[in-house]
Amino acid sequence: MGIVIARIVFLALAAFGGYAFGSALGIPWGWPLLAAAGVLAGLVVLAVEEGTRRVPLPRLFVGTLGATLGLLFGQLLGAVLLFFLPAFPRAMGRGFLSLLLGYLGVSLLLRREGELEFLTGRLFPKGGPGREGYKVLDTSVIIDGRIADICEAGFVEGTLLIPQFVLRELQQIADSSDSLKRNRGRRGLDVLQKIQRMPKVKVEIHELDFPQIREVDRKLIECAKAVGGKILTNDYNLNKVAELHGVRVLNINELANALKPVVLPGEVMHVHVLKEGKESGQGVAYLDDGTMVVVDHGKKHLGQSVDVMVTSVLQTTAGRMIFTRLREEEYAPRGGDDR
Repeated sequence: MGIVIARIVFLALAAFGGYAFGSALGIPWGWPLLAAAGVLAGLVVLAVEEGTRRVPLPRLFVGTLGATLGLLFGQLLGAVLLFFLPAFPRAMGRGFLSLLLGYLGVSLLLRREGELEFLTGRLFPKGGPGREGYKVLDTSVIIDGRIADICEAGFVEGTLLIPQFVLRELQQIADSSDSLKRNRGRRGLDVLQKIQRMPKVKVEIHELDFPQIREVDRKLIECAKAVGGKILTNDYNLNKVAELHGVRVLNINELANALKPVVLPGEVMHVHVLKEGKESGQGVAYLDDGTMVVVDHGKKHLGQSVDVMVTSVLQTTAGRMIFTRLREEEYAPRGGDDR
């Protein structure tokens, strides 16, 4: 409410300033038009303030630096042209060159912002006092839902940042005509609401966008770069691409694999055989964390709980598989040795 009152006072002062400035210049518009021009100028300032509020400070600094260098170079180029071309328009020519080169400076430096990290990193240190670590969430990790349990357990520090383009993608999935996609999208929205209601978790919906980039994954990478944060995902491809761009990634699947209990060959486990395996006579069981347990000769024990002994463990990119054999086979008599 205080900000609203301050802005109303600012617009009133802008109206008075427009009238006073126009009268001083002798503009014959009358006080209503001059006051309206002042209000319009004030609204432009407020719009610029609102837009820059969503832009990280290092990015603002880089843009301002580019504009300043462009304006200075435009003035210098105008002076050189005036020296060699006396007919060159002094004020209009310099102003036009400064405008063109100022825009060019902003555009070039923002596009190569990553190469200026040595400067912005010193001026705006990411680990400085009061700076919170941003974790940028992608659509897949929101739909997955495990992030809510991790947050509730207190293992995520800093601020969870959800860009607007991720929310738009989530909304599009929730509005899909395909029932499976629609349910996934609605689940993601429910997960976000659950996280926002957690008192110890700080969630920020960020307006930062990159209209020139179409791919959502690339936008996530640029967003993480802009705020100096990490990406939270379970997307294997996004993980690899982000690492190539120098962005740190927290992968939920890697965390889940790291937390699975370690088993060694020779250990005994108690499992429930649920279905047949791919090979003849095999049975398949699952641990509580979803790890697949392949039981040699376990087909005959379908629907039963048995003791098995671990023979080997196979770690793949898709997860972990544990190969076992029935424990009773360890103690079964072997025939054919007394011939």
